[in-house]
Amino acid sequence: MSNINILRCICDETRIDILSMLQAQNELCVNDFVTHIKKDQPLISHHLKRLRECGIITSRSMGKKMMYRISNAELAELIEVIVRAGNMMPNLCENKQDNR
Repeated sequence: MSNINILRCICDETRIDILSMLQAQNELCVNDFVTHIKKDQPLISHHLKRLRECGIITSRSMGKKMMYRISNAELAELIEVIVRAGNMMPNLCENKQDNR
């Protein structure tokens, strides 16, 4: 998969929320995302499937639950940088407009 396709896969508000949660908790199930993000389970499952297809997250079965985690430590670090940059962007863009 190309770099741009991977970035497209990540660049969605729900997917960023999912990845942020996985950064903080390491491994979670669908219900954890539904409870925190407050979106319907089928929608969360769709986003998890897409992130899995892109190789960004992996899943494993634990009884009746599927547990999700970021694929590897290097990717987790990169996602942390992307999330941090995304959080900073609105302030940086606002400041730039103020300086015109």
